[in-house]
Parts: sequence; structure tokens; C-alpha cells
Amino acid sequence: MAELIPAPGACLSRMTAGERQVARVLLDGLEDDCLIWYDLFPGEGRHYPNFIVLHPERGLLFLEVRDWRAGSLKRMSRATCTLESVEGRREVAHPLELGRQGMQRLLKELLRDPRLCRDGEARPPFPCGWGLVLTGIARSQLERGMPAGMREQLLPERQVLHRDELHELEPGALRRRLESMCVPGGSGRLTRTQIDAIRWHLFPELRIGDDGLPLSGSAPPPAGGMRVMDLRQEYIARSLGEGQQVVRGGAGSGKTLILGYRCLHLAATLRRPIQVLCFNAALAARLRGFVAAHGIDERVRVEHFHDWCERQLETWQVELLEGEDEHYWRVADSVIAGVERGRIPGGQYGALLIDEGHDFEPDWLRLLARMIDPAEGSLLLLYDEAQALHRRRSAQGFDLASVGFRAPGFREPGDRTPGSGGMLRRNYRNSREILAFGHCLAGGHLADDEGDMPPAAAAPGPRPALRRFPRLSGETAHAVCCLRQWYAEGLAWGDMALLYPQGGAGEAMVEALVALGIPHAWLEDDEARRGYRADAQRVSVMPIQAAKGLEFAAVVLFDASFVAPGEEADSSLPERVRLLHIGIGRARQRLLVSFHRNNALARALGADELSRYAH
Repeated sequence: MAELIPAPGACLSRMTAGERQVARVLLDGLEDDCLIWYDLFPGEGRHYPNFIVLHPERGLLFLEVRDWRAGSLKRMSRATCTLESVEGRREVAHPLELGRQGMQRLLKELLRDPRLCRDGEARPPFPCGWGLVLTGIARSQLERGMPAGMREQLLPERQVLHRDELHELEPGALRRRLESMCVPGGSGRLTRTQIDAIRWHLFPELRIGDDGLPLSGSAPPPAGGMRVMDLRQEYIARSLGEGQQVVRGGAGSGKTLILGYRCLHLAATLRRPIQVLCFNAALAARLRGFVAAHGIDERVRVEHFHDWCERQLETWQVELLEGEDEHYWRVADSVIAGVERGRIPGGQYGALLIDEGHDFEPDWLRLLARMIDPAEGSLLLLYDEAQALHRRRSAQGFDLASVGFRAPGFREPGDRTPGSGGMLRRNYRNSREILAFGHCLAGGHLADDEGDMPPAAAAPGPRPALRRFPRLSGETAHAVCCLRQWYAEGLAWGDMALLYPQGGAGEAMVEALVALGIPHAWLEDDEARRGYRADAQRVSVMPIQAAKGLEFAAVVLFDASFVAPGEEADSSLPERVRLLHIGIGRARQRLLVSFHRNNALARALGADELSRYAH
């Protein structure tokens, strides 16, 4: 069975009766390694056919589907068709001409891509073509109503499937008919790299920038190479619809990438307000920069959760609850109380997207679930329980179902087991060496599903370095030397970060940066983090907790053996290792971890399993 993107459950209801017939025939008649796309993301100056079919051996096919009846088709030329209905006559573009124009535009791009064609080649190394399925007209009806010569000019037999043929062809014959619609290309089977190259040109909305977020379709290829979402990421992103949707994935698996795609899609299709919330103020700032760069900041609002709570209280003139709890708790409790008393309305948004859902309290999630339009609203929650660090009122965990969330039940392309859920399974951020280092550190301290991750698709990189120093001053001196060396090698200041667990190490590092004139931003509190800019040419200095959701080409994780005053290093070891593991996950290619204290955490960093990284 072929794979349909989006998931059938997300698109069958949008199809016409004829399109549903074609979808079922294609799914049942084509092989498992065949991809079929339907109802794609609209784009400026782009027309997509009803179905796009891509097979590694039979190539690329644009397939138009029309539910026309024989009596409704009154006139036809190579360019247009005239149809008659109860509303009167109307002229529409000839579907084969639409397919031809779309394929020709695409071929111009494909022929310039060295991943697909060598210089001077006049055709791609795979078959490509376009065709038409007439789901309401039998071949015999067309033969009676149109002379043979005209049929061959306007509806060539090679490129048209009729109603009766659609249901009579057995799978092998169907494949041959679809193959005959294509012009032969080179021999051989398309590789995964070539398929991704085709998807790069075919679907600009899938392109990924160096920051890990969707790239503007008009932007030049990023310095890091032409990357697109993998099929799992695309499958989930395109299958999201109305109602509550949950996507789970580890660090670097593409959760925020999917959120970015969803923002672009909703901004183009939804008229009601769209709200994005996350726990980390710096991540909120990064996402605000993303929506502004794509020109959708008037349609999509991005905020840190507690800033959103403050705005709700101000907008609806609800007073802050008094009490002994910290402001951190009272501001959210005040919004919850305001909603319960009817002073703050629910259903404010057509869509609500929540990143870092693992850091939200159960009561906060219940509150947010009430903020979407109950009739047709969309709520997306992205989370990774392995990154849950922030304090909870209750030490008990909670089930998402208990706060009203459910997984959408997507299947992974090629996975025939139902109910695998909206799960992202691969890490695309970190180099293989950084992933291996994180796995070694986690071993024996974290649960298997926290410290492990399936193999990365990323390229290999330099081996991470682990350094022990007599005191913090040695760490800061070595860190700034590394920064200067990386900058001399061509790495931008803005693609480096200095992360620390907490405590006074940040101030010591900032003093070292000031002494050497290295541009930097110290994101020590929420006020500073609100001003974070991913494109600013300065080194980011921040606690590890503040870096969640961010990524950098190079990371220095210093004072790694820090333990808070009064904290028992032995009992808190799993939590401290989890924090370091999250910091390690911010680095794409280069990583330095340094420490100077003597405690249980230092012993974990000095374990034999990590000895090959020690310097």
C-alpha cells in the first residue's frame, strides 16, 4: 500500500467524491515505497495538482482529477474547457495544460540542481509527466462525443484515465498506465538524497534554515546546506487539523520546526486570532523573530506563558490574587480564577500552539484548553517529558489525558502498525559525536527513554571535549580562547553559546568576555531573554534552563559540576545529569564541557565511559 500525505483521516473529508475514488485506487494499487501527496500548502505563484505521485523507479507524476460528467463538458481547446451547470456556463483551465505548466516550471529548477543533474543535461535522471483522471466520464462516452483525432489532440489516450478504467485495472496494469503518462528519464532508482532534492524544489514550505526553523521560500539556500523536513516530520505537520493535537519528540527532533510550519499554514488559512505560547522567554523571542521574518506577525502572536497571563489580567481588568505564593504562581492562578468567574472569556483563539508543554502545570494546560474556539478551534501541544525541569506544585507526574489532551494517532510513513501517535523519533540537530557523548553521560543516571535517541541523520563532527580545571578562572580563560579560535575559523559570534547550570559562574564568564572585547548578551533573567535575537552577532551567555528550545553551532557548558548550596550532590545527581544532558543537546557541531568542583557530579563527569573525551 502506498503512503498518502497528509494522513487519510486528515484529508479524505476534504476530497470530492472523485478524488476519494482516486485516492483509494492509488493507495491500494501502488507499492509501499510510493509517496502520494494531496491538498498541499498554497503558495504564491504555485499551482499544485490534485495528487502528486513519486516512486523511486517510476519517477514523478502530476495527476489532475475532475468529477465532470459527459453532459457538462461543452467545449474544449488545448488551453481551456467550457462546462455547463445549473449556475450557467463557465470556462476553466484545461487540467492537462495546468499539469504541463506546473511540471515545466519544476523541471527548470530540477535541471539546475547538481544533486539531480549534471551540467548540460536536458532532462532529469528519472521519469516525469502529468495526467488526468475523469472520474465521471467513461471511455465509451468520450468516444461517442468526440472524433478520434480531436481526442488525441485534447485528451491523449496515454495521459487520461476514465471512470471505467479506474475501477477495472488491476494493480500491475494501473502502474503501467501511470508510468506511460511519464516521459522516460535515466535508469536507476532514486536515492533518498535525490528524493529530498525533488521535495526541496517541489515544496518550498518544507525547507529548513540554519536555525532549524522553516526557511522563507524566496530565501537563498542556507550555508548549512539544502535541508528539508524528513517524511515523518512532513507527515505530522501536514496532518495536523482542527481539535486537540499532541506531538512528542526528543531534543533536536523537529518539534519547533513543526510549530513554525503550522504557524505559516494557519496564517494563510485562518481568519481568527492565532496564539503561540512557550515557557522559555528566549524561545518566545526567537519565535517572534521567525514570524516577523515571514511577515505573519500581525496574524500570529508569540508570548512567554507568564507574559500572556499578565496581559490577560490587564486586558480584562482582573486583579492579581493575594497570598503567600510567589508571583510566578499567583499570576497564573489569577487567570484561572478569572476564567472560572466569567471575567476572562474562553474561546479567544482560532488556534493555540504550545511549545515546551512538558514545563506547563496541569492546571495551566486545562486553562489553555479552554482558550480555543470549541466549535472549530485548533490546539497543538508539543512536549518532551525528558526535558521537564521546572518546579511543579505536585511531585506527582500527570497523564495528558487527565487534562484533556489526546494523541492524534498518526502512523509513520511505511509503518503499518496503527496507533503509534504523533511521535518524532530522530535527532537532526546534534552531530553523531555529540549524541554519543550525551548518551555516555546519561548512562546509569537517567532512564533509557531520557538519555537515548535513535540514530541521527546529521553529519559527523568534531569530538566533544571534556576538561577539568583547578578553579573556575581556568574554565573561563579556556572558554574564551575556544570562542576566539572558532571565530577565526569562520564561525559567527551569534552561533556560539556559553551555558552554565546556575549560580555565579555567569558573571565570572561575562567579566572575561568584557576584558577581551568579545560581543555578548548575558541573558540572566526574563527581561534580558525577551530581547534575545538569534540573528544578533554576539555570544549568548545564559543558564541551561533558559536555552531550552534554542540551538547553536558551538556550545561551551561550563561549571558543569555545580550543585546549589544545601543540595546533596548524591541525591540530586539524576536531576543534575538531566540538566547537563539538556545543555549538551543545544550544540549542533562543537561542544566543550568543563568543570572544577569535587563532588558526585564531578565523579560522574570523570567516569571511565567519558575518558576518551577528557583533555
